[in-house]
Amino acid sequence: MARITLAAMLTWACGCGPHAEPALGNQPTGAAAPAKPPAPSQRVRAPAVAGLFYPAQERVLSATLDGLLEKAPSHYIPRLKGLVCPHAGYEFSGATAAIAYKTLIGRPFETVVVLGPSHYAAFGQASVPNAEVYQTPLGSVSISGKASQLVKTAPFVLEPRCLVQRPGWWAQAPKPAPPLGEDTPETWEHSVEVQVPFLQKTLKSFQLVPVVVGDADPEQLAKALAAILDERTVVVASSDLSHYHTWAEAKALDEQCVKAICALDTEAMKNREACGKLPVLALMHLARLKGWKTQLLDYRNSGDVTGEKDRVVGYAAVAFYEPVTEKVSAQDRQFLLKLARRTLRCVATNGPLPEIRNGETSPSLSQTRACFVTLTEDGTLRGCIGHILPQEALCRAVEDNTQSAATRDPRFRPVEPAEVDRIKIEISVLTEPEPLSFASPDELLSRLKPYEDGVVLRIGSQGATYLPQVWAQIPDKVEFLNQLSQKAGCAPSAWRGKETSLSIYHVEAFEESE
Repeated sequence: MARITLAAMLTWACGCGPHAEPALGNQPTGAAAPAKPPAPSQRVRAPAVAGLFYPAQERVLSATLDGLLEKAPSHYIPRLKGLVCPHAGYEFSGATAAIAYKTLIGRPFETVVVLGPSHYAAFGQASVPNAEVYQTPLGSVSISGKASQLVKTAPFVLEPRCLVQRPGWWAQAPKPAPPLGEDTPETWEHSVEVQVPFLQKTLKSFQLVPVVVGDADPEQLAKALAAILDERTVVVASSDLSHYHTWAEAKALDEQCVKAICALDTEAMKNREACGKLPVLALMHLARLKGWKTQLLDYRNSGDVTGEKDRVVGYAAVAFYEPVTEKVSAQDRQFLLKLARRTLRCVATNGPLPEIRNGETSPSLSQTRACFVTLTEDGTLRGCIGHILPQEALCRAVEDNTQSAATRDPRFRPVEPAEVDRIKIEISVLTEPEPLSFASPDELLSRLKPYEDGVVLRIGSQGATYLPQVWAQIPDKVEFLNQLSQKAGCAPSAWRGKETSLSIYHVEAFEESE
């Protein structure tokens, strides 16, 4: 990759800084007040942009994050592996970031790798800070031992000395500036720091691998990262999209950028506009190595937030996930979705159910399988009916459950003809439930896997189920079981009793947008 000069890099990348209006968060409101100060002997990466990109006081920051996360819609992303998140001031990109970070709630991640672009330093590697803890107003996060592993492999290095141009806001920063000439890539960098408070809010306990990416080869970055990944590690690529175009121009440019990211088209991405292009490319290469897929969670630009559309910055949230092994072929999926759509239209107009002719379906659709059909309208549940145990051929089960979801779900009135075109259909094909053994409520909680397990709860003669997709709305295990107990007609805490038994199943879910 061609070397980038300091002047050229800053001209290209520094549009996300607080001296540029669309990126600046709140003005300084006081020094950061960490909830859990690090030990005096520990090496600390102190916050550089508390009070600039996000509130400096713990209470205000916590309330800000709570508000953003509460308003963010939920997305069901099983086997989440990575995220693309923006890094502007929370006032501008916080809503998009919250949508991405809400997918982390309830996950068992223990390590988070954050890749942020260098806005102020010119160097040719990926810098890991020479620190033991990373500090924000919400407290201190330990830096993972995996950071030490990374610096043994190029292009990762330990906090190199390099040319650094201090940002225009450096004198307002909540920490003292080092002597001139001693700044490092981490000293003022905001692209990693703004991600950490969101992580502190959404993960119960984790360690951090903070990386500031200079002019490094993203494919090399991906190969080195692959060596430290495990099931409890997630990777965040920090990036805004286009800078300082009109709203319409930005939307067109960003659409092409998001398309490249979601298609994992690394060649196309090289020519797209994003200040965190190298971190995003590293995550894309990693996804290609691992066979991950992507899902766009949100796109907007600063003009959508402020109403000022003549000079905007683009923001996107993208999830990277490991796909489940498909047992229903793409052709069979399309047949079932079209069958469900035809069935919905027929039952809404009181017409006869569609005829399934002999030879029209593949042999796999004639197999006896359990399924659920879920109807949503404008993102809101409109009906969901199915069978936990196999009862009939899969194609018949889809037809019957579509009819039931549209007309027999006791929570909703029957679907009317005018609604049909607005309704989205999702089909979930279930594995057979398997009993989950546990000796205590605590052991039960430890064995549940949010976003993966569908749960059948039985309390005496009462029972109910939640599909795995429900974890997106209720990510906390205790609350999940409390609400499932209530669905079964029992007290919220009844699942803790001796008459409780549990089975789990998994689903292969697909919808019309695929």
